[in-house]
Amino acid sequence: MLPYFPFEQDSYAMTLGVRALRPDETLIEVDEAHYARELALKAANLAANPRARFQALPGTEPHQWETVTVLLPLMARQNPQHFALEVEGERWRWRNLLLGTETRFTPGDAASLPHAPLDWLGRQVQEDLLLMDGTREGLPMMAGQLCFPSMWCLDEKMGRSMLDIHTPVPGFVSKLGTATTRLMEGLKPGRTVTRCNWALTVSDRMDLEPWTLPEWKHLFEGITRENAGERCFLRLERQTLSLMPNTGAILFTIHTYRAPVATEVEDPARRRRLANVLRTVPADTATYKRISSFLEPLVAWLDSEPVPQAANS
Repeated sequence: MLPYFPFEQDSYAMTLGVRALRPDETLIEVDEAHYARELALKAANLAANPRARFQALPGTEPHQWETVTVLLPLMARQNPQHFALEVEGERWRWRNLLLGTETRFTPGDAASLPHAPLDWLGRQVQEDLLLMDGTREGLPMMAGQLCFPSMWCLDEKMGRSMLDIHTPVPGFVSKLGTATTRLMEGLKPGRTVTRCNWALTVSDRMDLEPWTLPEWKHLFEGITRENAGERCFLRLERQTLSLMPNTGAILFTIHTYRAPVATEVEDPARRRRLANVLRTVPADTATYKRISSFLEPLVAWLDSEPVPQAANS
């Protein structure tokens, strides 16, 4: 099962659902079962089209470096079984125990890393990493490594304000725009906040970039009341927001999880909850989320009685 089930009431509601990160929670999550494969996919996608997956506006190097120097000690402290950091004067030694790699570098020295600082950092984690400028009006996006998006891309968003970025989301600006702006403007260093976003799709691939749609569009076909639970996937984004103390950059992390709906609703209460939520999704939201074509058979599948598993002999 996925680590989150973000449906807290029996009807659809557009809410921020933000809370402070608890002391026992890590900013960067490590999903060991999928870590190596997802990092390899990141590397392959970045090699195939670097600009599509990493962009940074001029003058953002200090913001990127601060993100590196804030996150690495935190990752080593929160996940010592996976990461190790040694600092000797100006030189840093980073060991990724999961990948079996070691990197020695000097913060601020671009030549000491093989990639731009944020791009290099993104190759250590499963999360997508985006930087917003917390010192400028509108909180525009200024840098990002984005390998696992859900039908959007950096070319569409880089340099745009937070509200402008979310304009395509039905009702977001009018209902949540002000609250989101206040939340981000009120962030404090060392006080990360988190939320969980959900989507439904017909593919289990991680990289759902807009130009990949022709490769998996056929999966929308043939979804029925009988097979919807296995054919449809719940896609969750565990998101965090952290303020960098010196540059004022806001780090937005997105860790994507996905699994067939059937595996996430074995509990009857969960099954009923998800069915009720989907029944009340507004039409414009269903269209935006690309679930209109399979919404009816999926709800019918959720409403049906699950077939009992055969007892072990």
